[in-house]
Amino acid sequence: MPAFEVYGLKSCDTCKRVRKELDAAEVPYTFHDLRDDGVTMAQVAGWAKSAGWEAMLNRSSTTWRALPGAQRTGLTETKAVALMAANPALIKRPLIAKGPTEVYVGWTDAVKAKVLSVSSARNPIRAVPASAALSDIRLRRHSKSEH
Repeated sequence: MPAFEVYGLKSCDTCKRVRKELDAAEVPYTFHDLRDDGVTMAQVAGWAKSAGWEAMLNRSSTTWRALPGAQRTGLTETKAVALMAANPALIKRPLIAKGPTEVYVGWTDAVKAKVLSVSSARNPIRAVPASAALSDIRLRRHSKSEH
């Protein structure tokens, strides 16, 4: 069973990068294209309850800019959820869900750390932070007389 459900657009560069990183880290997931597969009002409402509708709403998307001004003003959670359910491209990508209450929006360093840690039990080498690995390397300064 996949550890995560990843929602995004197959044409989105960020979503492509996320999928490559998850594959490389051997994190089990299922990808859902928001345009092709759509989403239900119940899904969007659940995500909004967990992650917050403000965090989910992609106000920089072309879909958002194409909406009439009346639909973009005076938003409440109920209105925003209905808008995102009707126009899934308004959902910030990627949206990553692990069950109904663990929802991540975007691909920030904090989200990466949470999601990619799933593979650490199977791949202990990947669990070592880069900073820790670098601290074990002893750099030796060569003086001019040694050359």
